[in-house]
Amino acid sequence: MLSLKKIGVAIVFAGFTILSFAFLSQKNEGPYLATGIKIGEVTQSSAIIWVRLTENPELVGNDVPMPDVKYKDPKTGKLLEQSGRQDTEPVVLFPEGFNINTIQGATPGRIGNVRLKYKAKDESKWIQLDWHSVNPAKAFAHQFELSGLSPGKEYELLVEASPADSKSVSAFMEGKFKTAPTANVHAEVNFIVVTGTSYPDVDSETGYKLYPSSLKLHPDFFVHTGDMVYYDKLAKTADLARYHWDRMYSFQNNIDFHRQVASYFIKDDHDTWMNDAYPGMKTKFMGEFTFKQGQQIFLDEFPMGEKIYRTIRWGKDLQIWLPEGRDFRSDNDAPDGPEKTIWGKEQMAWFKKTVKESDATFKILISPTPIVGPDRGSKNDNHANIGFKYEGDMLRKFISEQKNMVTVCGDRHWQYISKDAETGLLEFSCGPGADAHAGGWKQEDKLPEHIYLNVVGGFMEGSISQINGKPTLIFRHYNPDVKLLNEYVVKSN
Repeated sequence: MLSLKKIGVAIVFAGFTILSFAFLSQKNEGPYLATGIKIGEVTQSSAIIWVRLTENPELVGNDVPMPDVKYKDPKTGKLLEQSGRQDTEPVVLFPEGFNINTIQGATPGRIGNVRLKYKAKDESKWIQLDWHSVNPAKAFAHQFELSGLSPGKEYELLVEASPADSKSVSAFMEGKFKTAPTANVHAEVNFIVVTGTSYPDVDSETGYKLYPSSLKLHPDFFVHTGDMVYYDKLAKTADLARYHWDRMYSFQNNIDFHRQVASYFIKDDHDTWMNDAYPGMKTKFMGEFTFKQGQQIFLDEFPMGEKIYRTIRWGKDLQIWLPEGRDFRSDNDAPDGPEKTIWGKEQMAWFKKTVKESDATFKILISPTPIVGPDRGSKNDNHANIGFKYEGDMLRKFISEQKNMVTVCGDRHWQYISKDAETGLLEFSCGPGADAHAGGWKQEDKLPEHIYLNVVGGFMEGSISQINGKPTLIFRHYNPDVKLLNEYVVKSN
């Protein structure tokens, strides 16, 4: 973070000069932009810019304590340590003298105004939008919806903050992004995919190393497949759930990355509610925090459009599909059959229709959970598990019948490439964000389905390029320090 006394101190990333934070005077009392900005839902002509105002210029450091959570014994009322995910009432105990705004990682929001200026990189005139008040009920954030953009162009942003009772600028931040190319252009496209980024497993003092590492690859866009935060242990109220987002996205690495790269976000179980969550699930374990609140909080914390499942075209050779895997699913333990679903009938019909209509050279389903696997026999939450075999079989068959279509998945805490024994469908698991988060599979347990297996942290890169005059899709797995671990080439038919 930059000091309050520093004005206009620049950091250079990927050939673009940006300001980490800029404060306009030593007497400045905010509001600030300590959670940065997020650039989302970028298409050929539109984008959404998410901005949040904060009380302080940076998150609370690691030199202060965290709350503790105990569970009330239903018979004695005694407070006990956690034992699994027991169906008992939690009690959050804050350290003496601390509250949700002063504990480790806290980045409380603040009312005020935000303004956005933007322009194409090769133009000199800025388009200036009006000042807008942030919404305290929606993370103290505001989302600017941009339209009428030109395809395949770089855009520059300038976000400004001001107090609620003034239009004097208290902080500002620069950013950039690239719009998607049109469907008739053979464009080279590079993108990053990751899953599993829990707060306890952050691998540097400034946040996950994968963010500055992957910037070195100059991605056009980024996809987080879910489990960005893990509510289960501490988010026993809606406010504590929001605190999870505040602390994760106030790390400097996150801020520097997300103000430069167009991103698409998918939620999974741990950032919807709790492990393997589904609508109607009953438990006392999550306290006052509800599944419905989790659904809304995700929409408040990210730049999202009208649909939580969507497809985006990136040039002639790439189209991606981002499904929603929590809001429409059946009870995980319900008997399997034609009516049991993860996606729901409406989303499934949309998926099949849009895939059939697409003339993209390569089609990629980027799923929050596995479609192929293999997965552990103890799990019963995804299409690779026996509990959802009927819908999984149907999906694998449909996708395998499409020309040049593969699946990418998150959720699993290990990197892999697998080939379905029945359909030949390829699946690429991006793996978790850090080595500390890797696990759940044994390195020596390589099955016939595995083309590549590595129980490590890091991220995955996908790229579209022309090789010998033919569109080619390449997936590369990296460790958190951007060391190449594996490369796989998918040739177009």
